[in-house]
Amino acid sequence: MIKKIHVKAGDTVKVLSGRERGKEGKVIAVSPKEGKVIIEGVNMVSKHVKPKKMGEAGGIIKAEGAMYACKVQIMCPNCSKTTRVAHRILEDGKKERICKKCGKTL
Repeated sequence: MIKKIHVKAGDTVKVLSGRERGKEGKVIAVSPKEGKVIIEGVNMVSKHVKPKKMGEAGGIIKAEGAMYACKVQIMCPNCSKTTRVAHRILEDGKKERICKKCGKTL
């Protein structure tokens, strides 16, 4: 079952819980099937990589790990506060995401 996730790739979010609490970053990827997001510079994990070709170096690489989408909240670019997402239907039938606190488009 695919769940609807409140964040999209490119959104700026703030982590609400866990050891990364309080950190902010940009969403790189969203996985609705797992209910997870990958955030730039947050939840860094060590990845052991083997060399692919002759002469290429292997080693330990730091990469962003996925975290549950319920642990993050969107930062409004206008009022710079964490907010929930509301929707507004325009005259032409399109839906836009708006900030619950200031009412401006996200």
